[in-house]
Amino acid sequence: MKRLLYIAFVLLLVQSCGIYSFSGTSIKPDVTSISVARIENKAMRVNPALSNQLTEALKEKYRKLTKLSIEPDDGDLIVEGEITSYETTALAITANEVASMNRLTIAVKIRYTNKKYPKEDFERSFAEFEDYPSTSSLDAVEAQLVDAILEKMTESIFNATVANW
Repeated sequence: MKRLLYIAFVLLLVQSCGIYSFSGTSIKPDVTSISVARIENKAMRVNPALSNQLTEALKEKYRKLTKLSIEPDDGDLIVEGEITSYETTALAITANEVASMNRLTIAVKIRYTNKKYPKEDFERSFAEFEDYPSTSSLDAVEAQLVDAILEKMTESIFNATVANW
């Protein structure tokens, strides 16, 4: 019986501190909402769907992994920014001066505002990439590359904003 009471007490203590969560976030208990502004596409090369895909992926990440309500405007936390780069580069040049691999890189600049704890505010750039064989055209592999890049990018942004990693 003592053991059960001890376990209950520890669980209550962990829950009541309000900072620790099992999803790895460190959101203070008085922070209840987040606004994710549309991530504008300001890259020289534009993928027309990318802005919406990134914005929605971020909202979904916060929806799934936190208890924050998603507000269209004026949340306690605000995530906004722009896509600054969308480019392919040649990698692994062969002896015949032909690329055997290419890399798609997406970069974004994110501004994070915490209205209740302004010391946590930041502006930071994030970049992720995926490589693909030069035997494939970008058009043929672009959708799967973008999905993989956005998965990594939303994880990085999420960790920087609410997981404090």
